[in-house]
Amino acid sequence: MRHSIRIKISLMIFACSLCMVAAIIFMNTVFLDKFYLNDKEKSFEKAYEAVDSYVSSYSDGMTSLDDFKQKMEIITARSYISIMIINNDWSIMYASMQDVDEFVKRLQNSLFNKILSGGDIENINGLKTVIARDNYSIYEIYNSRMNDTYLELIGNMSNGQMIYMTLAVKSIQNNVDISNRFIINVGLAVAVIAAFAAFLTGSWIAKPIKELEAIAEKMSDLDFNAVYTGKDKSEIGLLGNSMNKLSSKLEKTISELKSANVELQKDIETKEQVDEMRKEFLSNVSHELKTPIALIQGYAEGLKEGITDDPESTQFYCDVIMDEASKMNNMVKKLLTLNQIEFGNEQLEMERFNLTEVMKAVINSNKLLAEQKGIEIQFAGEDFVEVWADEYKIEEVATNYLTNAINHCDGERKIKVSIEVHNGIARTSVFNTGEPIPESELDNIWIKFYKVDKARTREYGGSGIGLSIVKAIMEQHKQECGVKNHEDGVEFWFELDAKI
Repeated sequence: MRHSIRIKISLMIFACSLCMVAAIIFMNTVFLDKFYLNDKEKSFEKAYEAVDSYVSSYSDGMTSLDDFKQKMEIITARSYISIMIINNDWSIMYASMQDVDEFVKRLQNSLFNKILSGGDIENINGLKTVIARDNYSIYEIYNSRMNDTYLELIGNMSNGQMIYMTLAVKSIQNNVDISNRFIINVGLAVAVIAAFAAFLTGSWIAKPIKELEAIAEKMSDLDFNAVYTGKDKSEIGLLGNSMNKLSSKLEKTISELKSANVELQKDIETKEQVDEMRKEFLSNVSHELKTPIALIQGYAEGLKEGITDDPESTQFYCDVIMDEASKMNNMVKKLLTLNQIEFGNEQLEMERFNLTEVMKAVINSNKLLAEQKGIEIQFAGEDFVEVWADEYKIEEVATNYLTNAINHCDGERKIKVSIEVHNGIARTSVFNTGEPIPESELDNIWIKFYKVDKARTREYGGSGIGLSIVKAIMEQHKQECGVKNHEDGVEFWFELDAKI
């Protein structure tokens, strides 16, 4: 039972309570009296400085009598100090106490007059000098008639007037006020220490419980690798050891089965993916190669059989064969590139580069082809737009977009390339004038070998793979791309993270 959590918690709470009580008793016994007197002495000094300032201001005519009296009343109300200011002819300038005349007569024959006249005060019973300054002194005086101890300030003002201030040390209201402030200060300090100790204690107790909770959570997910490492000999320690034994017995069989299952699943998924890609590749290639192979075979047979002796016709036959072979070569290259991206064999080389520079380079490389077709290419955007991506892959995306725009440009025969940055995203758009894409076809244009206008695509050697490559590259970057119809043309776009 000596290791029980309940006993530990009880002992800690009891010990903390004893420490808090002992600390409060000690602080009250040792420091309260000194704190109380020190506070009163500071109050006297602050009150003297304020009164001296107000008297000087009143004497110089900067303050009216009503304002002066109001300020003096505020000092008295806040500090509970009785104040009397006496002129050199013993007339009263200001007094906060009652029966002033009688009080002045008593002062003329008392300690007040004796101090001002430089008399000997060391042998006066019940008198203790607390603070001695150039212009005033503060004394602690015991009044046997009133059976009370007083603090009295006696001295001169800057303008020559005499000042007398008195305060009963045991003033009930002031005493309660100071005691409350003292208790609050000490109580807060003790509370902070107790809270810190409770936090450390709670963490120490809760640590093994949280560890067991985490182990239980992992075991519920069939993860038996977690082990309880605590050295506690209480009920928590016994429970942790039992869980370790259970986990150890199940770990061997479950872990081996789980590992084998994961490996098997990976092999199956890889095989299925490879088989699917092989089937798709063979199907697409066989379909797309039918026409060019047939053309090559037909024109080659014609040349062999000598259908024409005309050099121009022979040259035409050879050009057709070479053109169709070139189309086949480009299509196979693009298809291999697309399969590598989709299969994950090509890793991205992420870097920061100037997107504007890349787009201008792509425009310049396609400018001659555009001019041959009577197409004007315009660019709009900042000179420097820094993005985070694979520069080579993004250049391929831009090339596919621009080539596609040139091949489908019609009407005014204009292409507009623009880059806009909003909220840290750079959007690149390639717009070409011409016929919009039917809305029903917009989602299909990203599919491999899909062609909206097969006759026209065949005209310039398109294979229907370019936009599929764009889609695969942007998905590899985990970024967006898309297409939008306008009244006078079509806009293709893609987005990248921009450095602002």
